[in-house]
Amino acid sequence: MTHRPISTPASETAAWWAHAAVYQIYPRSFSDGNGDGMGDLPGVTARLPYLQQLGVDAVWLSPFYRSPQADGGYDVADYRQVDPAFGTLADFDAMLEEAHSRGLKVIVDLVPNHTSDEHAWFQEALAAGPDSAARERYIFRPGKDEVPGSGDGNVEPNNWKSIFGGPAWTRTTNADGSPGDWYLHLFDTKQPDLNWENPEVWEEMRSVIRFWLDRGVDGFRVDVAHGMVKEAGLPDWEGVAAMVEGAAEATHVTDPPGAHDEAIEPHTAHASPAGAGEGNAAVTGAAAAAAEHEPVSPLYPPSPFFDQDGVHDIYRDWNRVLAGYDGDRMLVAEAWVEPAERLARYIRPDEMQQAFNFDFLLAGWNAQRMAVAIEDSLEAAASVGAPSTWVLSNHDTVRHPSRFGLQDPTTFPKGIAAEDEQPDAVLGLARARAATLVSLALPGSAYIYQGEELGLPEHTTLPAEARQDPTFFRTNGIERGRDGCRVPLPWKSAAPGYGFAAASAAQDPAAPWLPQPESFEDLAADRQDGVKGSTLELYRSALAARRSHGLGSGTFCWADNHDPDLGVLAFLNRDVLVIANTGTEPTPVPDGYRVALSSAEDAAAEDAVVAPNSAAYLVAG
Repeated sequence: MTHRPISTPASETAAWWAHAAVYQIYPRSFSDGNGDGMGDLPGVTARLPYLQQLGVDAVWLSPFYRSPQADGGYDVADYRQVDPAFGTLADFDAMLEEAHSRGLKVIVDLVPNHTSDEHAWFQEALAAGPDSAARERYIFRPGKDEVPGSGDGNVEPNNWKSIFGGPAWTRTTNADGSPGDWYLHLFDTKQPDLNWENPEVWEEMRSVIRFWLDRGVDGFRVDVAHGMVKEAGLPDWEGVAAMVEGAAEATHVTDPPGAHDEAIEPHTAHASPAGAGEGNAAVTGAAAAAAEHEPVSPLYPPSPFFDQDGVHDIYRDWNRVLAGYDGDRMLVAEAWVEPAERLARYIRPDEMQQAFNFDFLLAGWNAQRMAVAIEDSLEAAASVGAPSTWVLSNHDTVRHPSRFGLQDPTTFPKGIAAEDEQPDAVLGLARARAATLVSLALPGSAYIYQGEELGLPEHTTLPAEARQDPTFFRTNGIERGRDGCRVPLPWKSAAPGYGFAAASAAQDPAAPWLPQPESFEDLAADRQDGVKGSTLELYRSALAARRSHGLGSGTFCWADNHDPDLGVLAFLNRDVLVIANTGTEPTPVPDGYRVALSSAEDAAAEDAVVAPNSAAYLVAG
């Protein structure tokens, strides 16, 4: 493989977000402030000193809005209220004030593609009936006749499939009990898509943005930022779409015929659906059938409902709203878009400030793929004058210490269950620590998913009856789902729930909402705090080096010893030489350099090599 020559100058953007290290908080799993087993905003406030000591610049909170929690809060029933499970608006204000007092910016999630079916607008639409103004806020359509001319409307308006599995349409019932129109939901049935051709929708979302800006938030992470706008006429489409996948190499299977016929959704089944129990033949058979299918590209562009040109009008509008506030407020797009040049359109000067760089996340532990992702991302972002972003895990993906511990560390499973290949935990963590040094040394913003600073693995043996992700239910277990990366964090090894309940919580706290694996005991924060070589201390040291050397706003060029064909990734950022060794042989430290920080737990400063499955920061001297 040959690599393209690439060199980027230091960033001239003074805005905080251009080089920030941002810590993602999934509130229900971060810290439990009242001992009820569910993370909450007081729990976040209690742990802000920990995040300040970690050395991040900002926090991003996944949804905490009022919601029936059919999809972990991404089904919003009220955009202006905190769900009682997470606290109150006063709790949010207190958390925000405390974060700002500690120098931490706060980004909140914005979910504009869909609402909950329990949102007041959707309830009004159901009550109002067909052809009403209330229904124009969503995408309602009459069905096709099963027998042409029969007027029964028994067939979905088109053939679109839900990203979570099964059809993307659900039929309503009229007031007289007769079958009614269908509504579109690209995700769960409890997440009806908004109609962004309706001016009311535009004005409502502007109002929501202003509501949180007025409270003092510093920015928004925009969920499904490549969604919202659908092609006129809603044409049939034979492609395959997915949220958390990239190139054709990604592990994905098409749905076997009938795989979703008996799917039961978690908000109706609650615990374990029939046919979804651990070891049940129905799930095993479906999974086996899926395994017989060849991997396919999940994108098949162009999609009639993702990455439509019209979304950019929305972001230009929001850009103008943010411009009316001081403090460099920002938008970051969750847009699963290929190629990098297409993604760059979301971060043009008059649109969003950032977009998540999923190409890097999907590259896996492979120097060649990582090099291509870095080159493509830096060049595409530079073409529009924007910084790039770097992320390895989030609440929708298998944690990277587990992905990197698979036989093929470039694969991207949609969850891992006990009957699947189990990762090599030691090897996976070693590679994850090395990849972290790479991501934190690249110019731009770095996003850290809660718990990765502890080296937490995926919970790969989570029992079926404990799972709550709608993707698991809607695919009859073919997709294991995202629960394994959302397990509550371990703070104290000897405490109930490994200290998930904060010190201020009840004396006898409830069990965490998802069970934690036994491995969390040794990985708890108190076991790693102050321990030389621990993953927590590695993150603290790497973030400190990032800040002291100005790496986030720094330069980039490949180093002379960069050789992806041999598994060596090497680049220079300001005065730091970064070497990651994904190969099988040690790679020498160049003359004139010394190791300032290594991902290898037993590395010494005088080491003359970077060992396989490790990375190091080197400085002159």
